[in-house]
Amino acid sequence: SASTSVIGMLSTTLRNEGIRGLYRGVSAPLTAVTPMFAVSFWSYDMGQRMVKSYGQWGMTAEEKTQKYTLSMTEICMAGAFSAIPTTGIMAPSERIKCLLQVQANEVEKGGKARYSGMLDCAKQVLKEGGLRSLYKGTGATLARDIPGTVAYFGAYELTKKKLMEIQGIDPNNGQLSVGAVLAAGGFAGMACWTVGIPADVIKSRYQTAPEGKYGGMYDVYKALIKEEGYAGLFRGIRPALIRAFPANAACFLGMEVSKKMLGFMD
Repeated sequence: SASTSVIGMLSTTLRNEGIRGLYRGVSAPLTAVTPMFAVSFWSYDMGQRMVKSYGQWGMTAEEKTQKYTLSMTEICMAGAFSAIPTTGIMAPSERIKCLLQVQANEVEKGGKARYSGMLDCAKQVLKEGGLRSLYKGTGATLARDIPGTVAYFGAYELTKKKLMEIQGIDPNNGQLSVGAVLAAGGFAGMACWTVGIPADVIKSRYQTAPEGKYGGMYDVYKALIKEEGYAGLFRGIRPALIRAFPANAACFLGMEVSKKMLGFMD
């Protein structure tokens, strides 16, 4: 129906809550987003160095001085590694974000607000269940982010390589234009969410469920399939993809510019 479509929900939110409603629950991920992406790109770089060291195993000192080009499999392995440190920052912020968004929906229906904001939410979660409660859903976050970052960095590097070939640029030494970096970053974001959305749906339901409702992520999965079918695993994919392209295009452009500016520190 129109009210449940992306455009319908956007119109309803703007009409009832204004622009502010579009940013509901954004404080928690916004607080985490800068360190999260810093850790993500740093750990991706560390992952690349690790697989490079493994790939050079048994080489002579002279062979190691030659340029080593990572294969797509090695790039994907480095991407998978990057998800592990990043989850340490991502999991608690995602938990708080989901709780605040669910609360806002309940308040809209006439319910009472339980949390006054992001910090109050974090304090209450810690008070009631300790650090373990704050990190509830970490396994689901990893289940989303490991394949997601494989797709993320894999799609970015592959798109970059293909765009360079189309433009006649040497992939080993050339530099992409700003437009090409934006395109590669945008497609990387879409690839990440296409792969990660089922685990994200399960994670969000698990993190916002009352304590004891589910025994684990598999219980959430079974309940979801029973109630909504397999299509329920991809609920929200359209707005996720709409958001993913510009957000990650800008993210990768910032990363490439920063690498170029700070290259002297490497």
